[in-house]
Amino acid sequence: MEGQNVVIASRWAEGGYDRLPALLADLVRLKVDVIVTLGGAATKAAQQATRTIPIVMTAVNDPVGSGLVSSLAHPGGNVTGTSLMAPDVVGKQLEVLKTVVPRVSRVALLRNPDNPASELQLREAESAAQALAMRLQTLEARGPLEIERAFAAMTRERVGALVVLTDAIFTNQRRQIAQLAAEKRLPTVYGHGEHAAAGGLITYSPNLFDLERRAATFVDKILKGAKPGDLPVEQPTKLELIINLKAAKAIGLTIPPSLLQRADQIID
Repeated sequence: MEGQNVVIASRWAEGGYDRLPALLADLVRLKVDVIVTLGGAATKAAQQATRTIPIVMTAVNDPVGSGLVSSLAHPGGNVTGTSLMAPDVVGKQLEVLKTVVPRVSRVALLRNPDNPASELQLREAESAAQALAMRLQTLEARGPLEIERAFAAMTRERVGALVVLTDAIFTNQRRQIAQLAAEKRLPTVYGHGEHAAAGGLITYSPNLFDLERRAATFVDKILKGAKPGDLPVEQPTKLELIINLKAAKAIGLTIPPSLLQRADQIID
């Protein structure tokens, strides 16, 4: 119970990746027993700050490709936790877009190049787009101003739809992104469930809150003596489809009944 047998020292970068090293250095100075991180950038910064304090990561896209763990089954080192990496998530998001806008041929993909997992997602997207006869227009953004510039570029390039990759900055700016997508009348699929609640059209992603709850299990095992390198990284077993019908109506889009039947949640 917090305050009795557990003390939680919270630190938030608020989407500012440049703040992470100082925040993690502060936690290392406090000599905490476990560090819990959200996302790849925070986990990478924690690993760079300490190789001895156990780190429980949550919702990291590609922990192996990012060099955080040796393998999912045998992480090694001081990092373990949960991964967002379900097989070909971005490819499945593109398939959802194709279902919603069957004739779409040019699709924008918004990524943060500072996010270490975005390269893998980009490769997955390029492969899936080719199979779906789509042309990808990759755009990069690290903050609100660059997000606005990216949407201006989408207008110039006349893209017909958009996929927004999972990233802490994009989650923080979810209302801005949803508003810009509505203004540009762009059918958009997001990689984080919070986007739909903020006005985004469709999210198709693992349930982040379930992954965060699983992190507590890892912390419990580590505090009882388990070594993080011996605890396998857990992957999501199900993707959650959320459809915002209000957002669809705002851009004059009709969602196919077949997709509505698959939805785990409908916002109207």
